[in-house]
Amino acid sequence: MLPMTKLLDFEKIVIQCHDNPDADAIASGFALHAFLQSKGKEASFVYGGRNQVTKPNLLEMIRALSIPLRPAAAAPENDALVLVDCQYGAGNVTKIPARTVFVFDHHQQEKSDFTYGVILPYLGSCSTLIWDGLRREGFDFAARGDVATALYYGLYTDTANLAEIGHPLDKDMRDNLRFDQTILKKLKNSILSFPELRVAGTALTDYQADTGLRFAVFKSAPCDPNILGFISDLALQVSEIDLCVVYNETPAGLKLSVRACVREIMASECAEFITAGVGSGGGHREKAGGFISQTALTALGAEPHVFLEQRLRDYLTNYDLVEAANHNLDIDAMPKYIKKKIPVLFVPSLAVFPKGTPMILRTLEGDADIAAADDIVVVVGILGEAYPMKIDKFERSYRPLPLNEKPAYAYNYSPTVRNKITGESLEFLALAAPCLARGEVCVRAARLTRHTKVFTAWNAEGYMSGKPGDYIAVRCDDHNDVYIIREDVFAQTYEPG
Repeated sequence: MLPMTKLLDFEKIVIQCHDNPDADAIASGFALHAFLQSKGKEASFVYGGRNQVTKPNLLEMIRALSIPLRPAAAAPENDALVLVDCQYGAGNVTKIPARTVFVFDHHQQEKSDFTYGVILPYLGSCSTLIWDGLRREGFDFAARGDVATALYYGLYTDTANLAEIGHPLDKDMRDNLRFDQTILKKLKNSILSFPELRVAGTALTDYQADTGLRFAVFKSAPCDPNILGFISDLALQVSEIDLCVVYNETPAGLKLSVRACVREIMASECAEFITAGVGSGGGHREKAGGFISQTALTALGAEPHVFLEQRLRDYLTNYDLVEAANHNLDIDAMPKYIKKKIPVLFVPSLAVFPKGTPMILRTLEGDADIAAADDIVVVVGILGEAYPMKIDKFERSYRPLPLNEKPAYAYNYSPTVRNKITGESLEFLALAAPCLARGEVCVRAARLTRHTKVFTAWNAEGYMSGKPGDYIAVRCDDHNDVYIIREDVFAQTYEPG
């Protein structure tokens, strides 16, 4: 992560968001402007293009939070140009001459004409990227409720009212910012204009449906991401479908809103499948979203509607479903493996919060609800994968190591736990101790050749998802303990037994 303090090397700093800015771009630029102010630096905050901001929620946001955003009538002089929520030279950005260009964005990288850049397309908002960078620098969000409110609203709008959050950093920002409830309520109720209501009504009549596979694709005119979510929420109420995608076209590509309402389909997974290789997607089990690059779509020579329908058909017709409690896997034909004797980490749940405390265990794989108890530990693997385990199974599988043998793995995201009652969030690995597999953890495992969904014995409503190359595993001592192991995790942690 590029340290935000790098900006302090410059004097004349111009922060720029894309033409026709949205709440996420405005929030991101405002937060950077506040950070520079806190360090004694002056900066201007601008946007280009012919159109001025007119959306009622954005005007209210700028007014209520005193955001110093202004249209750039002429290209301002600068020592450094900082682009937020966009990329230098992109079609939705008026190009301002600059020798030093910073880019902070959460869309797929399409341009490389910059000096310094942080582009994280797996995040739900640019606001999250900026929040993470500023908190690393010790920025006092508690003292700047206006900045906290702006960033929260940026995430809120770019993830369809928080419905499309997928990455744990997005969830961390959502859970940790203390925002102005009064201002947020006003902004939430200033979203829809009569013209946008008309856009929604028209979109609901422009669709292609496959009632056999129970999905539909709806096309919308260009609109705010929240409107896409509003349309998809309405569309999913049609009794003949279980899955829908609503999209609109922007100069950069397709913006998608995905909704699902059956146990066998996670909207987040569907969004990832649709956008694989051409964009990014994610979100919740029932609500998700995504983006498809226009460059990638053009290279495929596909019309949006045709492309989306085919991806949905591929998703719905190319997977196997396994119920752990009632499966017909040929276990004897599956090779036997044992866990390698490599150190991993474990944390007794009572070391984190008092007994009985309901907690959310947050990892890159998603959130899991657990409660602090005498017989529950959390095991963290070499790639940061974390999962709760009963103490008796833990003691059969691992032996503790001395603290001086604690491994120092570098994780893309360090797992956290959150107290569901108080909201307190902890990065708990400081409390972790090392342990080593006993070499007695035996599984039968087979490499997947098809997308596979496993409803595990401990979660009958949500499934583990495996892609070709991943492994489906069955514990040798419990044939109803069936689960998915990611390909990279399996290669590093298991060996033939």
